Amino acid sequence: MIKLDDVSVKFGSETLFDDLSWTITPEEHRIGLVGPNGAGKTTLLKLIAGRMTPDSGTITREGVSVGYLEQDVQELPEDRTVRDEALRAFEDVIALEEKEKDITERLNETDPESEEHEKLINQLGRVQEKLNKSESHRIRPRTEATLTGLGFDPDELDRPLRTFSGGWRMRAALARLLLREPDILLLDEPTNHLDIESIDWLEDYLDTYPGTVILVSHDRYVLDRMVTATAEITRGRLLHYDGNYSHYLKAREERYARWQNEYENQQKRIKEIEEFISKFRYNASRASQVQSRIKKLEKMDRIPPPPDNESEIHFRFPDPPRSGRVVLELSSFSKTYETERGAERVFTNAGPLTIERGDKIAMVGPNGAGKSTLARILRGVESFEGERELGHKVNLSFYAQHQADMLDANQTVFDAVREAAPDRPKTELRNLLGTFLFTGEDAFKSISVLSGGEKSRVALACTLLSTANFLILDEPTNHLDIQSKEVLIEALQQYEGTFVLVSHDRHVLDAVAEKIWRIGGGTVRTFLGNYSDFRWQVEHGSARPLEGTTSAANPEEVESNSTRSQNGRDHSKNSSSSTSTLPSDGRFADLNSYQLKRKLEETEEEIMEIEERQEELEAKMADPDAYEGEGTQARELSDEYNALKKELSSLYETWEALTEHVMALDD
Repeated sequence: MIKLDDVSVKFGSETLFDDLSWTITPEEHRIGLVGPNGAGKTTLLKLIAGRMTPDSGTITREGVSVGYLEQDVQELPEDRTVRDEALRAFEDVIALEEKEKDITERLNETDPESEEHEKLINQLGRVQEKLNKSESHRIRPRTEATLTGLGFDPDELDRPLRTFSGGWRMRAALARLLLREPDILLLDEPTNHLDIESIDWLEDYLDTYPGTVILVSHDRYVLDRMVTATAEITRGRLLHYDGNYSHYLKAREERYARWQNEYENQQKRIKEIEEFISKFRYNASRASQVQSRIKKLEKMDRIPPPPDNESEIHFRFPDPPRSGRVVLELSSFSKTYETERGAERVFTNAGPLTIERGDKIAMVGPNGAGKSTLARILRGVESFEGERELGHKVNLSFYAQHQADMLDANQTVFDAVREAAPDRPKTELRNLLGTFLFTGEDAFKSISVLSGGEKSRVALACTLLSTANFLILDEPTNHLDIQSKEVLIEALQQYEGTFVLVSHDRHVLDAVAEKIWRIGGGTVRTFLGNYSDFRWQVEHGSARPLEGTTSAANPEEVESNSTRSQNGRDHSKNSSSSTSTLPSDGRFADLNSYQLKRKLEETEEEIMEIEERQEELEAKMADPDAYEGEGTQARELSDEYNALKKELSSLYETWEALTEHVMALDD
């Protein structure tokens, strides 16, 4: 158990925590720690982990182990391999293995009839008993499974850490922490450097974690799926809620409403007492009553005002000029990088791809699969094998985190956004900067003193102020808090242009995407709908996983003809595929000619049934009686019609793919 009693922390004149108390038990709880930026979430984790000491109050730790993953891991020894870093979770077991080896060597050199030999035999027995108890035979398979779950390829595990980026080193540190299995696990933004597949794996892993997990995250999807309780830091206090993040938002609204009522009632009572004191202060006959009320005010436990509700900040893109119907076209394309390890194939005869006016496309896939490469190809700044044609009257704007390096270091934050949109009102620009966490005087900081994350937020704000009718956004949600993401979501939902978005935030993808491009195995596959629709099609529908997709959370999805290169990029091995003349779409690769034709007939029948049902619904929706009363029947008819429309679009895509396969067989 960890117990915080009346803990207070100050930074200069600012009080972060004031008599904060919290009891944490090492049971199977998954707690989301939430609060606005600067509320002290990271500081609280450091206090619990023993990395900081409070200014006052006590922190008691009774018989529990604590593991803490910071947002930015400390420097790891560069010569240590990924596997060795993760195996540090079992240092005591490895020490026993070394001891066993040492004793065994000494036994071989000792006279079997000697007393020393007998002592060594006894020592070896005790060591082996401890090794059996610790299940030493499982530590290496567990380590490899955890590392592959977090996205490492098996052939990468013995590479030195120095050959990996900071994000991949973070994964190695996370693997070590998970394998340690501390009683209380503290995770500060653990998904920042993970792709969607690795996040899925981590959620599944933590779902059965045998201890308490306290998680700080700006990913609503993670908070909704994983946490069973929510702790909110506000005004230096800690408020507890049962349930996930969505439940917390509703419960918080109710609690704040009660809090506001209690505060207002007390303020009303205080005002009445103060008016009585003021009125009769110099009235001798009322002196005792006045003194009684003065003492009452002094003893009153004042209710602080509740936190202001998160201000509703709204942002709209400038109305973009109308582009032609076709925004951009890519022919079939390939892309190869030449590295010191040889040629690395990213795309192999992928496409062709067409982006039409109004498309809202999200690219998903493992880290290194080629999402950012394709974004640069679409932008026209990456060479490739193929052709790219930009449509009529298309004005393109591109955002990626490296755009931050192009900001003028001599400007202030406000100057940068004002230059991007000189005609927008000053108040609107300040509101937008507040959305991206530049409040008050922060808006007038020099670009030169900003951190990398802060510069990225400024660059994103400038991008959103552009009048482009085609946006390519590469990981715009990094470094944004939940409120900032909601503003971005609203802006993208109302945007009248066309965009392609790369993001691992599934809540954002669900809210804004209408088409998914799944990148992996050297190919691009298209799915209609948002991220949840895409997941349903992969898990329950007719869509088969992409060739070459590597997902340790779902090992059955891994194809044997694909591997990930040494720097995390997915690429297909050179293989002889000349034995098949079927189209590249791999969803029906396992079906023979009879099964393909039968599947095509079934799909056609299903399409006809849905079209007939749509005609019935259209007739009912045209009946004025459906709109009587509260219009419940009309809404139900409309909902069913829209659901059928989406299902029909998916079936048309399946029908076209099947037809292509059958025609290839007939040829």
